[in-house]
Amino acid sequence: MLSDEKLISIKKLYAKPGKKISLKDYDTKYTGKQLNRKDAEQLLDTGRKHLAEIQDKLYAHNQYSVLIIFQAMDAAGKDGAVKHIMSGFNPLGVKVYSFKAPNSHELDHDFFWRHNLAMPARGEIAIHNRSHYENVLVTKVHPEWILNENIPGVDSLKDINKAFWDMRYKQITRFEKNLTENGTIILKFFLHVSKKEQKKRFLERIDDPSKNWKFSLSDLKERAYWDDYQKVYEEAISETSKEHAPWFIIPADDKWYARLAIAAVIYREFGKLKLSYPTVTDSQKAELQKARLHLMAENGNGKDKPQEKRKKVKVVALD
Repeated sequence: MLSDEKLISIKKLYAKPGKKISLKDYDTKYTGKQLNRKDAEQLLDTGRKHLAEIQDKLYAHNQYSVLIIFQAMDAAGKDGAVKHIMSGFNPLGVKVYSFKAPNSHELDHDFFWRHNLAMPARGEIAIHNRSHYENVLVTKVHPEWILNENIPGVDSLKDINKAFWDMRYKQITRFEKNLTENGTIILKFFLHVSKKEQKKRFLERIDDPSKNWKFSLSDLKERAYWDDYQKVYEEAISETSKEHAPWFIIPADDKWYARLAIAAVIYREFGKLKLSYPTVTDSQKAELQKARLHLMAENGNGKDKPQEKRKKVKVVALD
């Protein structure tokens, strides 16, 4: 069912490369009539099993790796999406990274450095909760933070101009192009939540003692820059959504729909890889049969059966 375009229209979620996008053109909530929460959760449960099967083939195929990026405003549901969608994957083949503000050691490297360290190996899936895109999002809203990077030629805020940001978009595109040319599949998700829904979720975090830890006054401070963030997200997605590394804009006001939509995108994009288990040659099949015979010859303790001793026949001389 994850492949049903009538239920989840990938075309509506896809940020077309080369097109300047406006987030106002994308829904923040589910507007269809075919799904309800109960049905969506059942579909997601089935979908997780399909994703687990594909992950098994990805690991066995051992040619591709997958990088899944989640970006969003605070309280948009990134953590929940990771938890609910990826729970069906084998944890041995999935690594989840949550990136916070860079520390002094990380600032002494280029902004890709810490993300490079978190790239998936062949056969693996890496999920980045926030990513290298923070360097054209939060830093664009707060350009003074760029000065902490000690970049040559960037000595004051006047050096952080349009040319600077254009350069960063090009750097990101080159970075992702290099990854994809070496076998990494990149899927980027922006969880598009409305300002009204964010307010509702913030209040829930304040009123519910079990959710107090999720709320920080810094979240409220960043909410004041809502319009600025909408603008920088539009610019970043417009500049960096490419065929080799597409952006998908997910309606996030309804968490149940957002999770199903993300799972559907991953499922369909995985399907394009035409993954399969490695082909076994005739000589390998022969070796497998030898191994089978050897195993069948073992006794219950896992040891080879001892050869049966020949019974000695006592010869009695007859008078």
